Amino acid sequence: MATSLFKLVMSATTSTTTDTNPEVERYFYRLNPAQRTSGTLTIPSTSFTNSSGAAVTSNIVTAATDNGYYLLFINGAFQETSLFTVAASQVRITQTSLVPTSAPITLVVNNFAPTSTSTTTVRS
Repeated sequence: MATSLFKLVMSATTSTTTDTNPEVERYFYRLNPAQRTSGTLTIPSTSFTNSSGAAVTSNIVTAATDNGYYLLFINGAFQETSLFTVAASQVRITQTSLVPTSAPITLVVNNFAPTSTSTTTVRS
């Protein structure tokens, strides 16, 4: 009797939906020359106001290491990330000696909390 080879035939389709779920926090500040030393501005978290205009009473939300980022604007101009550092308790900005008093400074913290769902349908 001859050997028979059976070949199993299957097909599958997968559908994936991903939501990025951005979580954005905005902090606002007007430059106070008393917080500037030798061209470096150190802004305590409690010196900011939030998007509603209320004083910030807690720490700054930090950007997630692999899923977030900061944007900093001084007088409406976007700043290079090498010019500032953000910690929970403060923001430190270098090279601010020419920034005028009361210049608006805006910090945007954007974190993502992505979720994905997949459905696979197998047909044989």
